[in-house]
Amino acid sequence: MEHDHHEHAQHHMNHDGHQNHHDHHRMMIADFKKRFWVSMALTLPVLLLSPMIQHLLGLNWAFNWDMQVLFVLSSIIYFYGGYPFLKGLFEELKKKTPGMMTLIAIAITAAYLYSSAVVFGLKGKTFFWEIATLIDVMLLGHWLEMRSVLGASKALEALAALMPDEANLVHGDHVMKVKVSELKTGSVILIKPGEKVPADGEIVEGHSDLNESMLTGESRPVNKSVGDEVIGGAINGSGSFKAKVKGTGDDTYLSKVINLVQGAQGQKSKTQRLADKAAFWLTIVALSAGFGTFAAWLIMGKELSFALERMVTVMVICCPHALGLAIPLVAAISTSVSAKNGLLIRNRTAFENSRRISTVVFDKTGTLTKGSHEVVSIVSLSKMFQDSDILKYAASVESPSEHHISKGLMRKANSENIGLFKVEDFEYQAGIGVSGMVNGKKVNAGGYVLLERLNIDAPEDKEKGAETKIFLIFDGELAGYITFADEIRESSYDAIKTLQNNGIKVSLLTGDNEKVAAAVAKELNMDDYMAEVLPEEKLDKVKKLQENGEFVAMTGDGVNDAPALAQANIGIAIGSGTDVAAETADIVLVDSNPKDIASLILFGKATYRKMVQNLAWATGYNVIAMPLATGFIPGLMISPAFGAALMSVSTIICAVNAQLLKRSLVS
Repeated sequence: MEHDHHEHAQHHMNHDGHQNHHDHHRMMIADFKKRFWVSMALTLPVLLLSPMIQHLLGLNWAFNWDMQVLFVLSSIIYFYGGYPFLKGLFEELKKKTPGMMTLIAIAITAAYLYSSAVVFGLKGKTFFWEIATLIDVMLLGHWLEMRSVLGASKALEALAALMPDEANLVHGDHVMKVKVSELKTGSVILIKPGEKVPADGEIVEGHSDLNESMLTGESRPVNKSVGDEVIGGAINGSGSFKAKVKGTGDDTYLSKVINLVQGAQGQKSKTQRLADKAAFWLTIVALSAGFGTFAAWLIMGKELSFALERMVTVMVICCPHALGLAIPLVAAISTSVSAKNGLLIRNRTAFENSRRISTVVFDKTGTLTKGSHEVVSIVSLSKMFQDSDILKYAASVESPSEHHISKGLMRKANSENIGLFKVEDFEYQAGIGVSGMVNGKKVNAGGYVLLERLNIDAPEDKEKGAETKIFLIFDGELAGYITFADEIRESSYDAIKTLQNNGIKVSLLTGDNEKVAAAVAKELNMDDYMAEVLPEEKLDKVKKLQENGEFVAMTGDGVNDAPALAQANIGIAIGSGTDVAAETADIVLVDSNPKDIASLILFGKATYRKMVQNLAWATGYNVIAMPLATGFIPGLMISPAFGAALMSVSTIICAVNAQLLKRSLVS
């Protein structure tokens, strides 16, 4: 199934570059994994052949050429395992941004060249086992890190998959199935009930209700007839219609959304990470201290081998294993803990930054509200019928329909244990309503358009606007009405309050109408709302907030939210929404519970604290160990071996501290 979906998506994708980038990322993860296991396997003999390890274990396995064997094994680890770091060194230097790769590459190269010189006659000790373990840990750290950021580019596959593969092309007096790619501007296509619209176009015959919620955010199906525009990817209701194709391929609304997502995603990847900043400064310190130590000892008249040994010791110590694992470990743990609690973290950098959020922008449909129309009230306008009768007749006459209103009525009738009447002569008129013979009565059910058709005056409060009304007409007489609303989730109230208590502003952004938006924002006591916003405008609204200095988190569940989710500093998708929203977002809430957004931000803060603590450990150990490594402090000169042992202790402390994070997320 996964494979089919992937192929289906690729079938539509004109964005091969993006797809290739995605595959390239997967290949890099596999490459790091392979290099890690090969290096690990070779590290064991390197450890056992190292004189210092033998001395510690009380062994004496010296044999002829043992140092040469050690040199060969270590050379394989250095060139094969160390390759990504050596390559990274050149890339970082080319961009003039020395960081983690530079630091690792310099440390392993200095130690490797010095140790090789020792094997071939220079007086001193080898650093081979330190090089091997350093490369192993750094490969592991990078592998963990890359795994935690994989997947951000699946967004475009999911978007493309919204488009159907085939279309019904009207050819003279018959209809033929063709591939969507064969449609041209001006082609006339037939869209049958329940099908997806295959291209942007204009209706030339027929009418229907179209569900565009995943594209425009409008929660109600929209009634469309001749002359109205339809969007490729929308789902047709019960009517059938013919449309003239206006946009195909790159001209479609969906393609424009794809491009918006791509642009916004591209910008986000420039975020500089915490570890890189730390590595940048450590590189400068390591190089200065290393060469400084070397020069100082030579000036003071020590022999070359001693000055070299001190320089390499400083550089090896300056590249802490702990720094390589400090952040990836916390990231891996926080990602798995979050997943168990319904938070899927797809972009680590964004998650680390969640502590900086100053405004959360909510898309309404399916996020703060349930995204399904529920019965809010039942009103009888006739003395002959009780409210329960109105519900029974309404649910009965709507029962053959697949409409969202019908589903809402069924849920209500089931919860009240109301049995239904049989329906005869059922008829559905898109945009008007349904009718049928129920229990001997001619029953019509529909909205205001139905009342106009039947010349019946609407009861008062016609302009209330925040909810949908369905009127019941029995034998030509108005008997009552039922109101529906896209119900606010219980958890939304707490979520908004928690965020506001943490000094975070809360704003509503929706494609829905002004009255619905105002009613929801008022009910939830939100700071602000923006209604009737088109998808490209959503992105602009987020941009505007960012230009005003806000650090924006956006939550949404539809395709229409995808560009804004990608543009926001942090995009949070609600799990019940579309695939594409989930794929574009940095973080996915599996439960669709807005309260999780508050716990997410608090957990983000806890994760960041752990990362800072680990960095403090990793670098703090350096502050102490480096002066000792230089040998300048009389009587306190540490050997390279002791430096490496200190390094291991520091790594263990970081690992244990990262594990403590599991206690920080209160379910």
